[in-house]
Amino acid sequence: MPYFDAASSAPLHPVARQALLASLDEGWADPARLHREGRRAALLLDAAREAAAEAVGCRPDELVFTSSGTRAVHSAVAGALAGRRRVGRHLVLSAVEHSSVIHCAGALAAEGGSFSEVPVDRTGAVDPAAYGRALRPDTALACLQSANHEVGTEQPVAETAEICAAAGVPLMVDAAQSLGWGPVPGRWSLLAASAHKWGGPAGVGLLAVRKGVRFAPRGPVDERESGRAPGFENIPAIVAAAASLRAVRAEAAAEAVRLRALVDRIRAAVGSLVPDVEVVGDPVRRLPHLVTFSCLYVDGETLLHELDRAGFSVSSGSSCTSSTLTPSHVLKAMGVLTEGNVRVSLPAGTTDEEVDGFLGALPGVVSDVREKLGAPVPAAAAPAPRTSLVVDALGRRCPIPVIELAKVIGGVPVGGTVTVLSDDEAARLDIPAWCAMREQEYVGEEPADRGSAYVVRRLR
Repeated sequence: MPYFDAASSAPLHPVARQALLASLDEGWADPARLHREGRRAALLLDAAREAAAEAVGCRPDELVFTSSGTRAVHSAVAGALAGRRRVGRHLVLSAVEHSSVIHCAGALAAEGGSFSEVPVDRTGAVDPAAYGRALRPDTALACLQSANHEVGTEQPVAETAEICAAAGVPLMVDAAQSLGWGPVPGRWSLLAASAHKWGGPAGVGLLAVRKGVRFAPRGPVDERESGRAPGFENIPAIVAAAASLRAVRAEAAAEAVRLRALVDRIRAAVGSLVPDVEVVGDPVRRLPHLVTFSCLYVDGETLLHELDRAGFSVSSGSSCTSSTLTPSHVLKAMGVLTEGNVRVSLPAGTTDEEVDGFLGALPGVVSDVREKLGAPVPAAAAPAPRTSLVVDALGRRCPIPVIELAKVIGGVPVGGTVTVLSDDEAARLDIPAWCAMREQEYVGEEPADRGSAYVVRRLR
């Protein structure tokens, strides 16, 4: 069964498995002790730190291991804000950061601080100049991911880091998605990553803090990991994480070329095989293994279940999933279609045959889901004499409001309007996105007794 969700967690790399098993016998002792077993454990920990630092592009004494990538992010943001508290309590971040960064911003605001979100374009990329405009005299820290976790768009980290450095503001980079493919360029100040994203074991994060960056760990500290990650180090997992990072880096150049070609095939084929699909993210400046697309008139949760039944494990940022009833903040910030969203992220070793199988199964799966939901079938419809229609979709969840709109748009003449009544949050994003895809005019949103009224004018 092909596993196409490497962006969530990559399969354990064979080198990681070998290193983990070997270090279970050698790295179980306390590396802070001076006896033979402790010294052996300390040597393993030091070697892992040096290997990881080389991959990150920092000094070994600038890098510590944490219990997860999320913990690395939380520690980086909290420590940098605390270290620069005399400057102020303002944080700058992009609108598409990982939830771990967004939660930090929310916690800062709850404690009396403030934050500014930098918008992104339709590909999910920020404008470095926008970061410069968002920086204030009281800005203590800026955050920018190296590549987006949902759509794969790479961010202009090096350019943004220069702008931040000129303003005297440290830049924290969440490199979880990209570190396995190569080092993060530019003069970043702090960096966080997670081993399970590149095929290392879960439960190991990296936190790098450049020398000269003001940093004050929050909460109780101890002598472990320079006081920045308290608690006994999981040396076997750390050794496996460092070994696998070195291994995937050695394979990255060739594997990136191979996977990028497979992803290019998916990007090109999806639109021709399945009608009413929007492929999102930057088509060029992106991670080599990831592609995301959204299907009109599809319930995202059902689509993922049906693909799973067909033998393909994928993920979604769609609003139509069991875990959330609100749209993906990434897709929302990009202004693209949120319904029926599918993220395909290929692990190392994915074959042509596996991609062929996915492309062969996808059209039928999407068609079946649309049929179950009563989605419109393309057909010539004679315009009715009425110049406006009202569709009542109150109480009905994504993608039903858009499906009902698509069914009746042919029932008004060119120039006529359809008003969709909906109380589903996703409709605010998906109706304008549908209009852009179908070349209809989105007039706007109006208040209603319940929910909102979304007005669409037929142009063709």
